[in-house]
Amino acid sequence: MTAQLPTPASPLKIGTRGSPLALAQAYETRNRLMAAHDLPDYAFEIVVITTTGDNRAMIEADRPLKEIGNKGLFTKEIEEAMVRGDIDIAVHSTKDMPTVQPAGLILDTFLPREDVRDAFISAGATSIADLAAGAIVGTSSLRRRAQLLNRRPDLNVVEFRGNVQTRLKKLTDGVAECTFLALAGLNRLDMDGVPATAIPPEDMLPAIAQGAISIERRIDDTRAADLLAAIHDHETEQRLRAERAFLAALDGSCETPIAGLAELDGPTLRLRGEVLRPDGTEVIRDDQTCPIEDGAELGRSMAAKLLEQAGQGFFEWRS
Repeated sequence: MTAQLPTPASPLKIGTRGSPLALAQAYETRNRLMAAHDLPDYAFEIVVITTTGDNRAMIEADRPLKEIGNKGLFTKEIEEAMVRGDIDIAVHSTKDMPTVQPAGLILDTFLPREDVRDAFISAGATSIADLAAGAIVGTSSLRRRAQLLNRRPDLNVVEFRGNVQTRLKKLTDGVAECTFLALAGLNRLDMDGVPATAIPPEDMLPAIAQGAISIERRIDDTRAADLLAAIHDHETEQRLRAERAFLAALDGSCETPIAGLAELDGPTLRLRGEVLRPDGTEVIRDDQTCPIEDGAELGRSMAAKLLEQAGQGFFEWRS
């Protein structure tokens, strides 16, 4: 360690959104840095930043992401604060992160990945198959909506926005019969009492980078780089390199239902990917393996293959 360690007089400032899950992820990052460098908690400062995606009126109105902005609506204000020097690092849910960072910033630290699976949340059912025809299902995820309608076109899928607690309250209030959340979020919040059933990736392929915490910093901040190197998880990076390359090559946005998952087995990486029409009427998927070091190239080639299979008109909703 050659960088100057943070102190109470000069703490490392950690930027984050203010939701309970975002704060849990920021504190996990802080705790890992404390342990890695034998530092007290007061050598760090958690800085809460309100983003466009946290706008209460938009959450309560259940407006779709594509009407509000793009994935950047959860990161823009945080990244602006980092460019100004108001914070030193930013903690993100990687699945919310665009595949390209603003000039001067880099996303190169990943914590050990949590459970990647989606969770089916309902007080009266344990699976999608249990739902009656026409049942109201709440989700803010275009991916989950498309996957659901592909399997059960009879369901009535409604927009369902907000953090974990907000969505659970909407479920209790009867806005929908069930919803879906990332199992990683429930685990990080220690929400064992939620009526959740894990869904195997074979039944619902997760979002790109689901379950992974990433840490963003200024490219020229060598102090932050040295501090973060001690908590970086290389296996998570290898998996996300493939997944995010797949996403980037598909030009993924909140208008495109895309799912993908990379897994490691010894020296081999397995990548599964799929892209769907928003109404679920068609899905194109692939499943390939390669040496781990070729993961990003596999992500790009798989995306090219799916784009070719999709053919003219598959992405017509985006025009």
